Amino acid sequence: MAWWKAWDLTETLKSELSGKFERLIVALMYPPYRYEAKELHDAMKGLGTKEGVIIEILASRTKKQLQEIMKAYEEDYGSSLEEDIQADTSGYLERILVCLLQGSRDDVSGFVDPGLALQDAQDLHAAGEKIRGTDEMKFITILCTRSATHLLRVFEEYEKIANKSIEDSIKSETHGSLEEAMLTVVKCTRNLHSYFAERLYYAVKGAGTRDGTLIRNIVSRSEIDLNLIKCHFKKMYGKTLSSMIMEDTSGDYKNALLNLVGSDP
Repeated sequence: MAWWKAWDLTETLKSELSGKFERLIVALMYPPYRYEAKELHDAMKGLGTKEGVIIEILASRTKKQLQEIMKAYEEDYGSSLEEDIQADTSGYLERILVCLLQGSRDDVSGFVDPGLALQDAQDLHAAGEKIRGTDEMKFITILCTRSATHLLRVFEEYEKIANKSIEDSIKSETHGSLEEAMLTVVKCTRNLHSYFAERLYYAVKGAGTRDGTLIRNIVSRSEIDLNLIKCHFKKMYGKTLSSMIMEDTSGDYKNALLNLVGSDP
């Protein structure tokens, strides 16, 4: 279906549906990269930026996926995603987001230079232990420009040197959205499926469902790795994703989500 025809249908559906069910169905009408571009655009428009949405998308996508999202964003909104992020955020958060957007972390070779990994670990330790505060740029540069296989080795070496995990250091040295961004990069590096399982769990856990997070992650991962995410979800939380959706949602919205999630692992 041509995108403009799908757009007409989307507008018709919007006039016929309402609430969370409408939001889910509209999300399903978008081609994948255009949907993520829309989520990023929505996160930045109006008052108050939803940094969590931007962090989630930029930290968890590959270089190729990010390039497609940037292209779709420019086509649909007539502006550069990088420039909009720069206009909407500031300081070290802006730097880490722009750095992530450049997608320098991909390295399919899987090659790790043990000497460089050790050097990076020592640099991170020195940056975190500085008497006059943390050298945030050193953390940002290493977390955003090294491959996942290299970073896993860096995290191992770091723990040997610092006697604590990289996560613990980030939590003690940074705060707010910058802390969230750094921890998200670490989580996605360690295990992408566990990261998405955690996002989904906290979207449905407790009082009040975070419907935006629930819809975005189910829709965007449904044709990529949702089955693996469901397996990690069950392993991590001792219950299935579909059982928590059944407890937490209702009506057509619940049925549509359950259809997307599919059978339990």
